[in-house]
Amino acid sequence: MTYTYLIISTTFYAFISIFSWPDAKDYTPSPLTEPDLEESIKLGEAIYQGYCLACHMNEGEGLPGAFPPLAKSDYLMADKERSIRQVMHGSEGEMVVNGETYNGVMPPQPLSDEEIAHVLNFVRNSWGNEGEVVTFAEVKAIRDE
Repeated sequence: MTYTYLIISTTFYAFISIFSWPDAKDYTPSPLTEPDLEESIKLGEAIYQGYCLACHMNEGEGLPGAFPPLAKSDYLMADKERSIRQVMHGSEGEMVVNGETYNGVMPPQPLSDEEIAHVLNFVRNSWGNEGEVVTFAEVKAIRDE
């Protein structure tokens, strides 16, 4: 009986040692890989539909006098970092978009750095806009300021 117990307990201990989960302190998440622009645009479209569509409308045309357009938007395309900050932190006050003055509030959006990059890649490359890629690293750098 004693030998059977010893063999079973040793086998059980060996099994647990081999197949156990690593300690949290030993876990290092792998760095996120930046997607290519085409993939990011597709992911960003779904995010746009969930967070932005109600104000900026289906084709990014906005609502005159209330919500500025994103389509063919001089304001959006003029400053990539400002766009990142506005999605991340929201904005308020006067802005001129395509020659029209808007004075409203956009609340901060509860999005991850990756989601912000994706949605901005979508809006900056849709409806007549042609922008350079927004990377996860750029968004993270702004969040870390």
